[in-house]
Amino acid sequence: MATMESLIGLVNRIQRACTVLGDYGGADNNAFSSLWEALPSVAVVGGQSSGKSSVLESIVGRDFLPRGSGIVTRRPLVLQLHQVEGDAQDYAEFLHMPGRKLTDFALVRKEIQDETDRLTGKTKQISPVPIHLSIYSPKEGQQESIVQDIENMVRSYIEKPNCIILAISPANQDIATSDAIKIAREVDPSGERTFGVLTKLDLMDKGTNALDVLEGRSYRLQHPWVGIVNRSQADINRNVDMIFSRRKEREYFATSPEYGHLAHKMGSEYLAKLLSQYLESVIRAQIPSIISLINKTIEELEAEMDRIGRPISMDAGAQLYTILDLCRAFERIFKEHLDGGRAGGDRIYNVFDNQLPAALRKLPFDRHLSLQNVKKVVSEADGYQPHLIAPEQGYRRLIEGALSYFRGPAEASVDAVEWSVKAYESFAKQELKRFPTLQAELAAATNEALERFREESKKATLRLVDMESSYLTVEFFRKLPQEVERAGNPPNSDVDRYGEGHFRRIGSNVLSYIGMVSDTLRNTIPKAVVYCQVREAKLALLNRFYVQMGKKEVRFLTLFHSRLQ
Repeated sequence: MATMESLIGLVNRIQRACTVLGDYGGADNNAFSSLWEALPSVAVVGGQSSGKSSVLESIVGRDFLPRGSGIVTRRPLVLQLHQVEGDAQDYAEFLHMPGRKLTDFALVRKEIQDETDRLTGKTKQISPVPIHLSIYSPKEGQQESIVQDIENMVRSYIEKPNCIILAISPANQDIATSDAIKIAREVDPSGERTFGVLTKLDLMDKGTNALDVLEGRSYRLQHPWVGIVNRSQADINRNVDMIFSRRKEREYFATSPEYGHLAHKMGSEYLAKLLSQYLESVIRAQIPSIISLINKTIEELEAEMDRIGRPISMDAGAQLYTILDLCRAFERIFKEHLDGGRAGGDRIYNVFDNQLPAALRKLPFDRHLSLQNVKKVVSEADGYQPHLIAPEQGYRRLIEGALSYFRGPAEASVDAVEWSVKAYESFAKQELKRFPTLQAELAAATNEALERFREESKKATLRLVDMESSYLTVEFFRKLPQEVERAGNPPNSDVDRYGEGHFRRIGSNVLSYIGMVSDTLRNTIPKAVVYCQVREAKLALLNRFYVQMGKKEVRFLTLFHSRLQ
């Protein structure tokens, strides 16, 4: 079974890790469970000048805390005591100054004050961010709102169910008005985790004593009260060491007529032993829940690491490999969307199966081939010499004019496919969201490439329309005279040659031809768009990434800066 020292040492190490990670309790720390709140700890609370610092120094056996008039302690001090073997010299170490061992405790006192000022400034503000101090020793086991700020800060620590409260009250004041007892009663009404410490017993008026408090009659707690006799101000001024002060304290209780029968349960050494034993029992009871919370926190961190990605090596070669690997991941996800391996892969098919046919059906051929417009176009094409048999130039102009309408649906299909492709690209960019700079670089390279693909696709589709205009299918028109003859109108007959029926047949013939072309373009436009945009995006996008990255090779190391800041 673990010893008391190893149990407390384990909690100390976890507590230091929490401080480094910014977890010191409270709902505002971070999005993860607070491990600090699950760790047993001892909080020393008390009114101003009640003797808190002196009690701590008595337990530690060193004079190391800042003193002065007014409110001196403006940040929590997380104090961890470590026992070392042999006669090694005492030293202290701050978590914010790793590796620096301070053997001059006057410097420790100054550093506490300086570190407080670094965060709170010298305007006497209050901060809940703790100063973490470890002391190694071969021992035996002001703003207007400052009062409320301090109370809130203290309360945020002692209201946690795993916090042991060391309530410091001066014996020369009425216990009923004790600040420490008042706040302890609020957060721990049963007194299960409150230890009452009575200080300044030697400063009480002659003829009075604190037996009613120490024996639990004035205010009963579940744990016994402990009386403390701290160093006098004269002793502090003369730098009287703690060994001498502790001896004086033992002598005071042993020779006191009022407290002699309680001497074995009084003093700072007894208090330290009592707290250590109780802290050990609390740690033992809390070990299962601490392990459970650590595992839960690990799972939360693993999930967060999976979300934001694993750490990136600082080696330039490894970073280059990571960049290229991310490019490949981007391209893979992009292709999966294009091929339908991920949700939304049918967007492009919808362009060809629904949007393009609908656009073709809406083309205004009925207006273009109205009787009035057919007469007008044919007449303009004939000029001063009316056509004798068939108005060939009129046919050509009517067809060319109708074919020009196909340019709109062709361009719209190209743009719709580009929009769909860019939607897939935005999905793929999520893979890079933890690298904003790299994400921006790839987005720029992608947009440039997709723009080029779009332009090529637009040229190809419009070329298909222009091809239809440049060469009309002769076979279609060779059949027309035969159809006229079957209708009872010989090709050389001049019957109704300039009547409405004649122009309606011209409009009907052109519409039939346009219908044939429309069916052809409905099939060929998707082929051109897929070939020029989708196929190229799948085959050439990664290569374009590499080219773009190669042009900016000198900037490789900066691509991760925005993530690290």
